[in-house]
Amino acid sequence: MKCPFCGTPESRVIDSRPVEGGNSIRRRRECIACQRRFNTYEIVETVQPIVVKKNGTKEIFDRQKLLSGVLKATQKRPVDAEELVTEIENEIQNSMRTEITSGELGEMVMEKLRERDEVSYVRFASVYREFKDVETFLSALHTLQKKPTSAKTKKSKKATTGDKL
Repeated sequence: MKCPFCGTPESRVIDSRPVEGGNSIRRRRECIACQRRFNTYEIVETVQPIVVKKNGTKEIFDRQKLLSGVLKATQKRPVDAEELVTEIENEIQNSMRTEITSGELGEMVMEKLRERDEVSYVRFASVYREFKDVETFLSALHTLQKKPTSAKTKKSKKATTGDKL
């Protein structure tokens, strides 16, 4: 770190303390050349991804907006919406992508809901896929019945393993 007083590029850290709830670190430094002390702050740099909507417009990823939609789908259901949204947000951050389409985001939510609770999945899908009539809704339900979820697959594997013992 360059000294703000003499410009020497070398300094030593005397003290480090977390600030702002652990999201940044305050470092107390001493210049090697002039022995003057100064503070520096380190923060984690996060890049907020851009969501590309169906009509081509772009907006910054909004956790609250996503959480609102998931909360509506999981209302009175045994699904932790906060955990689900955090999981999706972490996946997006870890992918290091700067843009994600609203379609990809919606599919991520539907997959996570499908694994956790089929009722919440159908609720979310009915809004996300914009079901126009009962036939479209029934078609989605039939598709859901045909594809085993990971939870169902695990249950059926346990049942067949138990039968063999």
